[in-house]
Amino acid sequence: MTNKYMYFIANWKMYGNLSSLNSLDKVIKFSKSKDIQKGRLVYCPPYTLLSLFSKKFKNCQIGIGGQNCHENENYGAHTGYINSHMLKNVGAHFVIIGHSENRKNGESDKLINKKIKSAIKAKLKVIFCIGESITEKRKKKTKQVLSKQIKEGLKNIRNKKNIFIAYEPLWAIGSGVIPKSKDLFDIVKFIKSKFIGKSPRVLYGGSVNPQNITNLKEINNIDGFLIGGASQNAKKFIDIVKKTFN
Repeated sequence: MTNKYMYFIANWKMYGNLSSLNSLDKVIKFSKSKDIQKGRLVYCPPYTLLSLFSKKFKNCQIGIGGQNCHENENYGAHTGYINSHMLKNVGAHFVIIGHSENRKNGESDKLINKKIKSAIKAKLKVIFCIGESITEKRKKKTKQVLSKQIKEGLKNIRNKKNIFIAYEPLWAIGSGVIPKSKDLFDIVKFIKSKFIGKSPRVLYGGSVNPQNITNLKEINNIDGFLIGGASQNAKKFIDIVKKTFN
């Protein structure tokens, strides 16, 4: 059981359609219950559903976020992209930046840094993803990799109050495998040690589900979870939140 204020970020990735809205009723009802008094739920659906999710959550405390944004804060000729102001305009409060799936497709630390700066200017809260590959882990380069990602991703960003760091080891995403509790505690501690003064909140992501949350919640320096596949199922998402506080 935890008494901390926790964040639960639902990353729907490229899933969801109009019929998916019906599944949110259970989550809305749950968000108003006494079962979650020290937690914030945030949904990051595909861009096509952002406006509809925003309307659906109008009378509750569930937040909305984008899954990425263009680095250019101005409007312009960038076919297929949206910027941070567009996210803000449809009701988003958060945005995921630097997810490993986007890094894999060529997103560099330099580009991620530009996106974070743009999001901050739009007054969005940034969920900044970092993590190492299985090869880097085996070569014991985890801390080296994370240090570089943090340094380059947050370069010249002084005010970090609206930044969350999501530690997502690449080898854990979608694999059903999570880090050992001691290893995860040490990594989160290391991440927080990279900041002078108050550290950004650190979330964990990578195969979070209703079964392993009982172990993950015992790692007391974690401030929440970035949840992928399990968040698309209302019952599983609610179970994760419930078990965190029970």
